[in-house]
Order: sequence, then C-alpha cells, then structure tokens
Amino acid sequence: MQTRRDEQLLADHLAGVAGAFDQLVARYADELYSFFVRFVGHRTAAEDLVQDTFLQVHLAAGSFDPGRAFKPWLYTIAANKGRDYMRSRGRRPAQSLDTVIGEAEGPAHASQVESSEVAAPEHMATEELRAQVRAVIGRLPENLQLILLLGHYQRLPYAEIAEILGIPIGTVKSRLHAAVTQFARLWQEAANGRPPAA
Repeated sequence: MQTRRDEQLLADHLAGVAGAFDQLVARYADELYSFFVRFVGHRTAAEDLVQDTFLQVHLAAGSFDPGRAFKPWLYTIAANKGRDYMRSRGRRPAQSLDTVIGEAEGPAHASQVESSEVAAPEHMATEELRAQVRAVIGRLPENLQLILLLGHYQRLPYAEIAEILGIPIGTVKSRLHAAVTQFARLWQEAANGRPPAA
C-alpha cells in the first residue's frame, strides 16, 4: 500500500476520512516533541505544545492552501506556539539539569545525539553534555535558536525554513551561520569557565 502524502491526509481529514488525522499525528508527533524539548527545555511543556500544535492544525485545516507543502505549515504553527510559550515565561527556557534529551524517556526522535559540527564530539554525548548544550542554546537570541533548531537539529531545507519564518533564503543562511558562530563562542566560554557574556 502506497503511503499517502501529508497533504492528501489533511484533505482526507477534511473530507471526514476516519484515521487520516491520526496518521499525521503519528507521523510528526515525535519530531515535534524533539523540536519543542530543545526549544523550551521542558518535557511536560513540550508534550503540551505538541498537543496545542495539532489542535491548531485541526482547527485551521480548512484554511490550509493545498498548493503548499504541509510540513512547513506545520512547523510555522509549531514555531509560533514555541515562541508564545517562551514569551509567556519571559523568554527564559524552563531548563534544569535533569531536563535533558535522554534515551530512556520520551519519543524516539528525542534521543537524537547532537552533531559534533555544532555541539561537542560524539564520544562526549552524555546526558550532562546534552544539558549543557541545551543551556548554551537557551542563551542564544530567540531568532538564532529557532534557526539552529530548524536547520541543524530538525534538518529542514533552507526553503522550508524561509517559509516557516517568513524570511528570504539568504537571511536563513546568514542567520544559521551567525547561530553556529555564536553557539561555538558561547560553548567555548562555558568550557573555559567564563561567566556568560552580557
């Protein structure tokens, strides 16, 4: 049986086909959970935000443009939900050292190990290190956090990130470069035991 495209599943849902929306949720719930854990730094909040995102998808399904791709639309909703949550908390991630992305808990995608390109060498990928990575990401400005999460961790193409954030592809590239550069600087400062830069 051929797998139905996201856009077809959403159309099926609008047409009242049983189980179509459940398939979309099953397809993207783990991925969104991983995104939200990294963005807001709290598992329970991430679970709630996944539910809020899919509720919004359900409510707004009738306004979806079938000429567009579903995934960037989904991430646009998710990014807005994440930003709203962060703003409601005064832009501080709900992060503690025991709130990490580990292999024992959470959906399968939540255990993805950060790449050495931005984080630290793979052999150092412990829960403590993941907590440190999350803390450094949390020190980036919101726009750089989002670019880093969408581009590096979620591995979305530049064109999709541009659509999600409503910015040109060139801006996506320059912000991603700035995010990686700033992350590397903050990571080095933390490694050297310096206080956070103002």
